[in-house]
Amino acid sequence: MLTLNIVIVKERCFMESFYLFSSGELKRKDNVIRLNRADGAYKDIKIEVARDIFLFGEVQTNTKCLNYLSEKKIPVHFFNYYGFYTGTFYPREKNVSGTLLIKQVLIYEQAKRRLGLAQKFVSGATYNCLRNLKYYLRRDRKLTAEINQIETLKKIIPRTESVTELMGIEGDIHRIYYGAWQKIFNKDVDFDKRVRRPPNNMVNALISFLNMMAYSVCLSEIYVSQLNPTISYLHTSMERRFSLCLDISEIFKPLLVDRIIFSLINRNVIKETDFETGSNYCYMKSSAMKKVTQAFDEYLQKTVTHRSLGRKVSYRRMIRLECYKLIKDLMDEKEYVPFQLWW
Repeated sequence: MLTLNIVIVKERCFMESFYLFSSGELKRKDNVIRLNRADGAYKDIKIEVARDIFLFGEVQTNTKCLNYLSEKKIPVHFFNYYGFYTGTFYPREKNVSGTLLIKQVLIYEQAKRRLGLAQKFVSGATYNCLRNLKYYLRRDRKLTAEINQIETLKKIIPRTESVTELMGIEGDIHRIYYGAWQKIFNKDVDFDKRVRRPPNNMVNALISFLNMMAYSVCLSEIYVSQLNPTISYLHTSMERRFSLCLDISEIFKPLLVDRIIFSLINRNVIKETDFETGSNYCYMKSSAMKKVTQAFDEYLQKTVTHRSLGRKVSYRRMIRLECYKLIKDLMDEKEYVPFQLWW
């Protein structure tokens, strides 16, 4: 029996993200994108308000549908049965700038300038990690030692002399940061270090899944800017990888990933029974994946009064604004200052 779950994000710009959990066929039908079920039931997606689409499970499509999505500039992010990101249908870029592309490449080739941007990404991410720890410190969690260690490492970031050295410092910061999570959880949780491929417990599975969701959203926001997603500064630009979304997502993961995990576990929304394990891996059941996706969706919708703009801005919109800030730096208009949590 097909399970279909639609979660809609309503932005200030009245665009929506669609999360589809199903097996079926995705095709164009009368100016909508339609998901057909085997039993004849269907769900239509209003193309005029669609921002991007997330597909989970086995879904068939056709070139007519993909051509239409490309025409409407709608990225589609694909995840397999286990919730692992498999790829993105990235429409042909229409909002392009040859001048900006040249700038991106030239700055990547300038070791000092590239390192400076990479340091800012790591500094922003570190500040936001510390913000999370200090929040729980105020709630009587014994996190002083970890905060002091990360503060010490943070001072070294501007003094690093290469991106490789910088990523080593970043690794040490995250090792200490993740090591403090046991003190944040209000129950016994099997988590002492980050394990990626494959995740070996509930927390690592949540981190991997939500990281991939954060990467996908950042990629969608990069798409509407004039940035080229394959040219990055902290992570190495490689073939077959949109590495710039990895750079930008580092800053937002403490907000869009870590805070969601703390909330889901401490409020008992997600439990060990929501996961399956075997052969050294751990992955979410379908029912848990939907709960986590809905929590992620709700976080993207949250708003905060922007300090500079003086108006309410959604967390998702913050990512797009980060892209614009980076563009201004690349074009030598205004120095880039990474996003920092203030709440």
